[in-house]
Amino acid sequence: MLVLNIASKSDDWRARRLSNFSADSFVLEGEEMASVEGFIQGIKFPEGHPTRQRAFQSVGVEARRSGRKAERKLVWWKEKAIPYGSSEHRQLIERAIHAKFEQNNDARRTLLASEGMVLTHDLGHPESPNAILPAKVFCDILTGIREEAIRTRK
Repeated sequence: MLVLNIASKSDDWRARRLSNFSADSFVLEGEEMASVEGFIQGIKFPEGHPTRQRAFQSVGVEARRSGRKAERKLVWWKEKAIPYGSSEHRQLIERAIHAKFEQNNDARRTLLASEGMVLTHDLGHPESPNAILPAKVFCDILTGIREEAIRTRK
């Protein structure tokens, strides 16, 4: 079976597009995001914090870097503080990933172009034990969205 390693620096166009670093804007509960990575990093800062909005409007490495100075105790969404790493935090990230593919036809078509492939996320170094979105969870989310898209495509 073919394997697609999701990574922003991949030689495969599908792998780059499926990455959280891709510039696929979406709206989640009225908030505009430039990328999933920007969302993941931005919610690490309370509403009103200047880094929050910069992160929401960033993509790629810039988005990743924006969250480096966050405390990683809480995330904030819709005036609610959510424990960092909690199931509620992970569900919030999953909703953002779903929104990316629901609102971007090109991203959705790219996901469908991976049909029949096993999705992985191996960046060539050990994953942090504190990863908020472990590779397996991330790939399971993408696979689930893909399977739903396959079932509902016209």
